[in-house]
Amino acid sequence: MNKFAEMQVFVAVADTSGFSAAARRLGLAPSSVLRLVDALEERLGAKLLNRSTRSVTLTEGGRSFYERVQLILEQLDAADIAAAALDEEPQGVLRVTAPVTFSTMYLMPVCRELHRRYPLLQLDLQLSDGMSNMIDESIDVAIRIGATGDQPNVIARRLASHDRVICASGEYLRARGTPQKPSDLLAHHCLQFCYDGPRRGWRFRRIGAAGGAIEEVNVQGNFFANNAEMLRQAAVNGRGVAMLASWLVGADLSAGRLVGVLGEFEANPGAMDVGMFAMYPANRRGSVKVKAFIDLLIEQLAAHPGIADSSRR
Repeated sequence: MNKFAEMQVFVAVADTSGFSAAARRLGLAPSSVLRLVDALEERLGAKLLNRSTRSVTLTEGGRSFYERVQLILEQLDAADIAAAALDEEPQGVLRVTAPVTFSTMYLMPVCRELHRRYPLLQLDLQLSDGMSNMIDESIDVAIRIGATGDQPNVIARRLASHDRVICASGEYLRARGTPQKPSDLLAHHCLQFCYDGPRRGWRFRRIGAAGGAIEEVNVQGNFFANNAEMLRQAAVNGRGVAMLASWLVGADLSAGRLVGVLGEFEANPGAMDVGMFAMYPANRRGSVKVKAFIDLLIEQLAAHPGIADSSRR
């Protein structure tokens, strides 16, 4: 039993690079964490951690031990989940984090159907446009829009593409003219997304010219926002031209509230192409509640305009 506790604590310290952070994750006193790691190193007769007042890092032997122990703990978690799933429907608390705009548009039908199918399942939905720490915050599933990056011990399941559309209201285009080529945008008010600061360059490549030249236009405008829904509303209200995700404006395009322009060009092509993903820790791989939620999410998204590629990896 002590050996198992030592392994859990050691992995938490390595993951968080500190004894206090590991203690918070595990709900233990920092002194208990320190004592268990000391006991582990003494039992093995090996130094696993380099310790300083500022950080804790793995020694070469510690890294090798960490990789083996982590695999053991993941297999134990998977065994627990698999055993529980043999004769059990999804139940308990499912903690999900997702972006605000995406959630308000698409998750309510999913929540309603989820509760209808699995009445014993409790959904704890955390809305945030920030990047949650899935491990520290005990997140079961994170909906992320962007590149998945290199995240160890996290599985990403692709939900949909994230194509961008250049669009504006018909009223605005009648008043200001319809851009025919990317450089025409220099004569328009462009509604820009800003997070840490305005990003002025919009990138274009002619469709069918894979690997072809990319044109960057340093667009200008008088409206900036760090929320895509605000930009969508501004575009619908005739404030200017916007570059927005197809899943966000699909219904507006279908209803004629917005008009797509520059349709012969890819917007933000190449390395900036991203997707929509459901991400979950590797130790949740066999969780029936995680699988039930993601399968239902894919099913529901496939019925919405602007959502494409929902079942492909």
